[in-house]
Amino acid sequence: MEFRRLGRSGLNISEISYGNWLTHGSQVEEEQATACVRAALDAGITTFDTADVYANTKAEEVLGRALEGQRRASYELFTKVFWPTGPGGPNDKGLGRKHILESIDGSLKRLKTDYVDLYQAHRYDRTVPLEETMLAFADIVRQGKALYIGVSEWNAEQIARAAELARELHVPFVSNQPQYSMLWRVIESQVVPVSEREGVSQIVWSPIAQGVLTGKYLPGQPVPEGSRATDQNGSKFIARFLNDDVLTKVQQLKPLAADAGLSLAQLAVAWVLQNPNVASAIIGASRPEQVHENVKAAGVKLDADLLAKIDEILGDSVETDPRLTVTP
Repeated sequence: MEFRRLGRSGLNISEISYGNWLTHGSQVEEEQATACVRAALDAGITTFDTADVYANTKAEEVLGRALEGQRRASYELFTKVFWPTGPGGPNDKGLGRKHILESIDGSLKRLKTDYVDLYQAHRYDRTVPLEETMLAFADIVRQGKALYIGVSEWNAEQIARAAELARELHVPFVSNQPQYSMLWRVIESQVVPVSEREGVSQIVWSPIAQGVLTGKYLPGQPVPEGSRATDQNGSKFIARFLNDDVLTKVQQLKPLAADAGLSLAQLAVAWVLQNPNVASAIIGASRPEQVHENVKAAGVKLDADLLAKIDEILGDSVETDPRLTVTP
C-alpha cells in the first residue's frame, strides 16, 4: 500500500480506502462485511469511510464492530453528516448547528470511538448560513471529536468560501469527496484547481463508475442479477452509464488493461490515482476477494501513451460539465 498526505495537513492516508456505502447494514450480511474489513486491513488499507445516512446509521454500527479491537492509532476513520437520519424530525437533517453537534455524538457512539479523523459535510446546505456550519465543525475539532474537516460533492465556489472561513476559524479543512472516474470527470476544470490552491485533497468515490468499469455490464445484454444496477439506491447513479455506446467503449479498454498487467477495475482505480490532487480512491466490496483485487492498483503508474489511448477510446462518453457536481 502507498500513502498520501490529505490536503495541506500532516495526516497520511492509504491511497486506496475502504467505504461501506450500499453494503454494510443493507446488501451484505454482517459476517461478510466484517470479513471485507479484515481483508482491507490485511491488504494494508488504513483508511475507512462511512456516513451516518448509510443504511440509516446501521453502516456505522457494522463498521464500528468490525474495527473493534484494532489499535485506534493504526487506522483513519471518516464519516459524514447532512442527509436525514433517525425518525425524520425537523432537525434530523442538514448542516444546522443542532443537527451537526448531535450527529457527531451519534456517529462516535456507533463507531465505538472517541474521535473520527475526518468529519465531512455530506452535501452543501443552501438553507443554513455557511458561517453557522463551519463554526459547528470548528467546535467539534476543538472538542477533540474530529481531527480534520472536509466536505463531499461541493462545487468550486463553495469549497473556496469554506476554506476562507476555515482559515478565520483556525480549523483544518483538508478534503472534498466527489464522484470521479474515467467516465465522470466533472471536478477537473474547476474543483481541482481551487482545491489545489486551498490545500484540499480529493477522496474520490465510485472510481469504477458503480461497477461499469469492471466490464461486467455488456452492450445489448441484460444487467447481471444482484449487481449494483439492480440495487434500489445504487441504480440511479449507474443508469447514466448503462447505454450501449459507453458499454462498448468500456469493452475496448480491456486489451489496454491486459497489456498493463491489470484487470479493468484495477486500471480504473489506478487511473484516478494519477491525478495528484487525489489523496485516496474509495473502494467498496461485498466479498473479501474484491478487496484483494482492487488494492493491486496501489502504486501503479500509468504512462502518458496509455492515458492518451484511454481518452481516445472513451471520447465524448466522458462527462466533464462542472455544473453536474451534485448539490441539493
